[in-house]
Amino acid sequence: MLVSSYSGILVVFSLVVAILASYTALNMAGRVSSTRGTASALWLVGGSFAMGIGVWSMHFIGMLAFSLPIAIGYDLDLTLLSLVFAIGSSAFALWLVCHEQLPTRHLVGGALVMGAGIAAMHYTGMAAMRMMPGVVYDPLLFALSVAIAVLASGAALWIAFRLRKDAERVVLARLGASLVMGCAIVGMHYTGMAASAFPAGSYCGAAHTGIDAKWLALVVIVVSLAVFAIALIVSMLDVRANVLTTSLDRANSELVQLALHDNLTRLPNRVLLGDRLDQSIHMATREGRQFAVLFMDLDGFKAVNDVYGHHVGDLLLREVSRRILAIKRDEDTVARLGGDEFVMSLDVSRPEDAAVQAQRLVEALGAAYLIDDHSVHVSVSVGIAVFPEDGRTTHDLMINADAAMYHAKEQGRNGYCFFEHAMNANVHQQLQLQHDLRRALDQREFLLYYQPKLVSPDGPVTGVEALLRWQKPGVGLVPPDEFLGVAERTGLIIPIGNWVIDEACRQMRVWQDEGHAAWTVAVNLSTVQLTHTGLVDVLRSSLERHALDPASLVLEITESTAMRDAEASLAILNEVAALGVGISIDDFGTGYSSLLYLKQLPADELKIDRGFVTELTKGNDDEAIVSAIIALGKTLGLNIVAEGVETAEQQALLTRLGCDVLQGFLLGSPVPGDQLAQSLPVPSYLPASA
Repeated sequence: MLVSSYSGILVVFSLVVAILASYTALNMAGRVSSTRGTASALWLVGGSFAMGIGVWSMHFIGMLAFSLPIAIGYDLDLTLLSLVFAIGSSAFALWLVCHEQLPTRHLVGGALVMGAGIAAMHYTGMAAMRMMPGVVYDPLLFALSVAIAVLASGAALWIAFRLRKDAERVVLARLGASLVMGCAIVGMHYTGMAASAFPAGSYCGAAHTGIDAKWLALVVIVVSLAVFAIALIVSMLDVRANVLTTSLDRANSELVQLALHDNLTRLPNRVLLGDRLDQSIHMATREGRQFAVLFMDLDGFKAVNDVYGHHVGDLLLREVSRRILAIKRDEDTVARLGGDEFVMSLDVSRPEDAAVQAQRLVEALGAAYLIDDHSVHVSVSVGIAVFPEDGRTTHDLMINADAAMYHAKEQGRNGYCFFEHAMNANVHQQLQLQHDLRRALDQREFLLYYQPKLVSPDGPVTGVEALLRWQKPGVGLVPPDEFLGVAERTGLIIPIGNWVIDEACRQMRVWQDEGHAAWTVAVNLSTVQLTHTGLVDVLRSSLERHALDPASLVLEITESTAMRDAEASLAILNEVAALGVGISIDDFGTGYSSLLYLKQLPADELKIDRGFVTELTKGNDDEAIVSAIIALGKTLGLNIVAEGVETAEQQALLTRLGCDVLQGFLLGSPVPGDQLAQSLPVPSYLPASA
């Protein structure tokens, strides 16, 4: 037998190529399984060529490492046929491992087919030398090489199937698996080579007519490295593309999330709510059942924003959303429309179910909140509209639930109300009134009337109270009771109130220039204005603009306004007092005042409500109440004013009880500022000609 030998360097290089081929195969399996359609087919074809050429290259590098004491060449046709076997078995392997399942019978069958293909490639490559006489094979080693090829193929198929999906640390797992697979492939090759023997006197029939071994070595090395490089680069680029695609998908999902959800509370927004309501209408119509829409609006939320800042307001809204979500059922939908408005849609078998849920919301949202170490209190007004009685479209249900919510606010807030068809007319009136008020601000349709306040019993004049009127085109004077409620709910009271303060200061400047330096002008302040952060700045700028002494301006605040949030009111009123502006407690005796807070308020004046004055006669209960109020005010060092004085008997009795200042139609009706001087009564201590 001819003595054979091996080149150690080429043996090592063949092992490296086998490992690279194995890693390429595993990577390609991952690409094929992660794509679909044409892309998957292209990866299968490309992967088959890359893997097949890799295994084939390893075989021929191993053949080049083998040397005999004779010239060796390789028949071109048989060499190409061995490459076809390598590519074919690779294609079959990739196709098999990319199925969703790989049962044991398929794994065994695939191992047999692929092992046979690799063995065919090896022994066809050996036949390409065209040895004369033929190569003699040891039966046991021959069978062992085929068995190794089958077992290696089975292991490769199982590993490739398990590692085909991209997962955490999959690269490291593929590297380890490639080492195992590469060693198995090399083991099969060199076992097959060990099974071969070359009789003495043999010669290679392809030495002069086939491919020269040196050229084959160059071609194999260049082609194999190029194929591996291209396959791996394309694969890595594809991975990068998949990463970018995943990032784009994630970004797109986030954009969809932002487009359909409220950014602050993460609740569905108006767009998504509309879609959910449309679906509920469709299902309820098909199944002949009901569902309810609960429209919620927080009472007192604006005051929280103004007093504590928008940061606290945002935290409060998040806490409100958490409380609502704790109440909702899995099948219900909760959304935030914006601001402090929330909506809940829920399936009900009868309207009473909606009332039960609404009451739970009122109780849960009305409990105190601890936000940034602040104890915050808000309540909620809930309007309920039921499908199909109160509307058959999303728009109608939302409009009607909103109308019911406003009705709940008008009924005293902190409660719920079912929609009634009569409410719609009121809603439209409110919306029209809101529009007209905005126009009135722009067109300067507001004006002030002034009612004198006289030292008891009949003079002289000590000041005036500014009373807002609306000169509405085509209607005439509109009293404030008809529009102030809407102005407060919509926030329009802030610009209207700012105009009142500035206009009163302007008129006071005119009167002082005319010689009435001792007068004061009183302006009524609403709850919304009192809690607005810009109040002190508005007062300061108006006083500076008209060069007016702060003591000439008095702010009248109702008892209930001052006591609604006593601590916050006290802080703001202290700032007002520090500015030098007077403070009067209006409508005293009608609210729920605390004497503890009353004595802390920096008030200068106490104003007795007209309700006690109207029925005031000697010896009745009202006289006792008025007497007690005057005594309390005197004890606190306050100036006492009685409003609503319309009869001489009231005038005399209030004077006798110790009231300091009187105001009412008996002493002077409200008139425009330029008519006030002519309308003032002549004091009894002056002659009529004075």
